[in-house]
Amino acid sequence: MRIAEEAELDLVEVSPNAEPPVCRILDFSKYYYQKERKSREAKKKQHIVQLKEVKFGPNTDEHDYNFKKNNAIRFLKQHNKVKFTVKFRGRQIAHKDLGYDVLKRIEDELSYIAEVDSKPTSEKNYISMIMSPKKEIEKILGNQTDNAEDTGTEEIEEIDTNE
Repeated sequence: MRIAEEAELDLVEVSPNAEPPVCRILDFSKYYYQKERKSREAKKKQHIVQLKEVKFGPNTDEHDYNFKKNNAIRFLKQHNKVKFTVKFRGRQIAHKDLGYDVLKRIEDELSYIAEVDSKPTSEKNYISMIMSPKKEIEKILGNQTDNAEDTGTEEIEEIDTNE
């Protein structure tokens, strides 16, 4: 205590629960400012996970299906969860198995980059399922883009040699 007063600094208890309690001699206002700055920096680097929704019908055509699937892949790349919904209109509700088939197909096709958070559940006139991205999604998709770029450059080279 005396040493802190002589140096015109503060005696701060850093870890009160430790045995024995840990104290430091420092300028408290500077310490507090640095602590706040670190917490602000950490807040900037945080990513808030959002829930994005992709809607299908039980009779969604192939092109529309692929377009919506690619949007879902884009959402997963951004580390967001994706809710897949199959909505039934009118008499379509009698064929819920078609909706489950659509969701099963999505699950199978996206299983390499995403995992199912909640299995398909039926409520009133729609069936929904939630998927979240795997931890190593960057690595998985990075390898695919590298392979795609390699084949693309080979095609360009072939075109150049034929000219």
